Amino acid sequence: MAEFVTLDLLEGAPARRVAVLRIARPPMNLVNAQLVRELARAADTVAADPTVAAVLLYGDERIFSAGDDLTELAGLSEGQARAMAADLQRDLGCLARLPQPTVAAISGYCLGGGLELALGADRRIIGDNVKLGLPQIKAGLIPLAGIRRLSLLIGPGPAKDLVYSGRFVEAEEARTLGLVDEVVPPDDVYTAALNWAQRFTDGPARALAAAKAVFEAGPHGLDRAQTEWSDLFGTEDRRIGTESYLADGPGSAAFVGR
Repeated sequence: MAEFVTLDLLEGAPARRVAVLRIARPPMNLVNAQLVRELARAADTVAADPTVAAVLLYGDERIFSAGDDLTELAGLSEGQARAMAADLQRDLGCLARLPQPTVAAISGYCLGGGLELALGADRRIIGDNVKLGLPQIKAGLIPLAGIRRLSLLIGPGPAKDLVYSGRFVEAEEARTLGLVDEVVPPDDVYTAALNWAQRFTDGPARALAAAKAVFEAGPHGLDRAQTEWSDLFGTEDRRIGTESYLADGPGSAAFVGR
């Protein structure tokens, strides 16, 4: 049983549903190796569930995550850090590997490893009182999984400024930089994220997964797009979608997720 992460499958009218992954390590939701390992295992469970259409990552109404558990990191030797780096880096990027669309609903603080987790989501929705940052440099460290993704998201110049300085970013600057996609009142964060996730409960699951795979392929995206596009011609949703489009126009298909 997980200690720091919960997984809830929301029931609803559509056959496919939203999975909510919740960081539950109060009071600050500090990120340690166990938390990200539990989150990665929950993500693996969700990835294998054909009834899950989209995934929402949340902390709680007060805080998403105040960052890394420095008490754990302070006790590591160089050899111990080297031994765990690959697994920890992979686990921090678990949202990016999910085939389903993902959204992070962010309240309060989203710092360090918490922001690295959120950077793996397809969309980030924050409250207008949120502070974000990668302050690891102030502890003599660097982000393990967030530098490349941050650079791709907001550009290398702004990314270097945030990583080198370790400074915090407030909501308006985060939106201007492109670090987040939507800013809402604090009480509306979860609802806004859920509304976005529910858009995909009747969508073409295989096509959505294919599009995500191409985005994640980075410089190899053109080659990956050829493979993913071709493979979709063997799916039921492609047949339903093209036939429906020809007969009734866009937006009329009743996809089945296969």
